[in-house]
This record gives sequence, structure tokens and C-alpha cells, in this order.
Amino acid sequence: MDEKNATRDRILHAAMNRIKHYGYGKTTMAEIAADCDMSPGNIYRFFEAKIDIAEAMARNHYEEERAELAAIARKKDWPADKRIREIFFKRMRDSYCMFEENAKILEVAEVLTRERPMFSNEQMALERVFLGAVLEDGEKAGLFAAGDHTFTAEMMQSATMKFSVPQLFSKLTLPKLERELEGVLNLLLNGLYARSAEAPAKARSKESVS
Repeated sequence: MDEKNATRDRILHAAMNRIKHYGYGKTTMAEIAADCDMSPGNIYRFFEAKIDIAEAMARNHYEEERAELAAIARKKDWPADKRIREIFFKRMRDSYCMFEENAKILEVAEVLTRERPMFSNEQMALERVFLGAVLEDGEKAGLFAAGDHTFTAEMMQSATMKFSVPQLFSKLTLPKLERELEGVLNLLLNGLYARSAEAPAKARSKESVS
């Protein structure tokens, strides 16, 4: 890692630590610079504004998350409906636990949703790539009916938006959220199953998600 990237990572680490403690709104660029033993002016060589630091933090997080979810999508020994359930449940549980443990980080999600909507759109587009691949696997296996997999993946994201960052949308406990997500996925998957696969698929839908 070169010196520029190392300094950039040091800034992001300092910003994360300060935001976890004080919150996004009460954190300033000058304070982040001081934590890095930098002058306030020097930090602007790396990030033009605090919102750019917030986006970089979120981008790092979602890159790691997307790699984990894509690994689930590639589990060819799992039926497609099981992979879809695991992807959405893991995403929700990981998100819920992260914000429960670091409540002030939720401010970053709120600010990015409001000020950088294109960032969220970009992350969802990347997620649709592996969701679409799983749906295609399901069609090839005769489990799902034929369809436009990219469009279906987009509609699944829309239907499960509440569960992507649960604390942004509700105050429900994790068990209640899991119950709701299970119900939503049952409805979505039952609409996707090929008629010949409907009966066995419904039986599989009752499997617990680890």
C-alpha cells in the first residue's frame, strides 16, 4: 500500500472511531484531522467534504458485505430459493446487529440516503448482478418459471427495502423483523416457482435459515 492510500485509510479509521463515539453531526473535519495528527487543510487533499468520508466508509463496508453475499449466491450445491433466503436474511441480520452495536453510525446511513441517493442506487445495481444469477440458476433447474431476471431481482429489492437497514424504517426487534422477512420472501418465491416445482418448493420454503 502506498503512502497516499495508507493516509486515506488512516483518515477513514479515525473518522469511524470518532463518529461511533460522537455521531456524524457532531464530528468535524478539523477533529478528524487532529486525530490523524494532520492540519485541517491537509485532510482536504484526500476528501473534499465530510460527506465524502461518509461515502468512503460506507463503500468499504458494502464491498465486504457484497463479497460475502456473492459467495452465498455461488453455492451451486444449494437450491436457488435457499440461496435467495440466505442472502436476504444475512443482509438484514448483519445490518441490524451493526447498527445495534454502533447506534451513532446510523446517522451515516441517514445522511447518505438523503444526500447521496446515487450511492445507494449503485450498490443495489451491483447486488442485482448476483441476485439475477441465482434466479437464472433457479430457472435452469426447473425451480423457477422463466422471466426477466434483472427485473425480478429489482422488484425483490424493492419489496425487501425495509430490511436492508431495518433501523431506518422501524423499531421492531430482530425476531419480529425475521418473521416479517420470512413472510415477504414466501410471497415472492411462491410467485416465482414453476408450476411443476410448486409443491416441493413450498416444502423447502419452511426450512430454517441459519
